[in-house]
Amino acid sequence: QVALVESGGGFVQAGGSLRLSCTASGRTSDSRVVGWFRQTPGKRRDFVAAMSWSGTDIYYDHSVMGRFTISKANGIRTVTLQMNSLKPEDTAVYYCASGRPGSTNYDNENKYNYWGRGTQVTVSS
Repeated sequence: QVALVESGGGFVQAGGSLRLSCTASGRTSDSRVVGWFRQTPGKRRDFVAAMSWSGTDIYYDHSVMGRFTISKANGIRTVTLQMNSLKPEDTAVYYCASGRPGSTNYDNENKYNYWGRGTQVTVSS
């Protein structure tokens, strides 16, 4: 089992920045990739970004490329999502997830076995 805890959500005006963190504990060797998804009411969860725990593979959705950065420090099971130039359409509950997706399905939520409870991000116009 892997436990994931998100932190860092909040309220910000358009153009502002927020930083989300996800800390993993437990059998983190069970997963290869940690990622972020987001969800708005009545819609499915959408992929945002992901990276391998080794740091060698990083993926972004086109909607956040150039504005969001996913990163981790060596030897620490904490992944950070730095979100800059936020837009109202970025408003959602952001979930941290971990699993073993491949390089061709890293954006598929069904490939992630472990999920955090989510943190709300609200961007006002």
